[in-house]
Amino acid sequence: MLELNLILVFIIIGAIIAIQVKDLLSAVAALGASGLGLCIAFLTLKAPDLAITQIVVETLCLIILIKATIRKDLPFSTSGRWFFNTLVTFVFLAVFLYFGYKALKTLPPLGKPLMKISQFYMAEALKEVKATNVVSAITLNFRAYDTLGEATVLFTAVIGVIAIMRKKGRKKIEEADEND
Repeated sequence: MLELNLILVFIIIGAIIAIQVKDLLSAVAALGASGLGLCIAFLTLKAPDLAITQIVVETLCLIILIKATIRKDLPFSTSGRWFFNTLVTFVFLAVFLYFGYKALKTLPPLGKPLMKISQFYMAEALKEVKATNVVSAITLNFRAYDTLGEATVLFTAVIGVIAIMRKKGRKKIEEADEND
């Protein structure tokens, strides 16, 4: 549980930095780091479905926020910060890869279920659902609401990104009438 506590501290520090920093792009980067920390926390808690949903939504939200941030006039300085920026980047990557490795190392081997609920699903899928495909039986019958919720979150995030990233806006009423 030490890893989880360190990840939670990392998430909290990232959130505080995102609130306190004056530069908008730095705030977006800190917010993204907090979201990636949450993804690793889900992996540590053995919830890969939530981790996948979190990383997809986090990535799409970062795209939206970076696009909105770059439109603003941001000061850009290259003097004296190259070493610090490179060091921070490598430290972040090292910490991220370390905790990702620790989280993935604790997963059970393929085909060896760790929790008893998965053994129940495997045993009862054929009896209760009468389906020969165990994965479909679990996804569509035992966990249908969970799957529907995850699909809804992903669909909403993708639609939001498409709506914000599109190039053409709506035509004005006069222009639409002239073209018709």
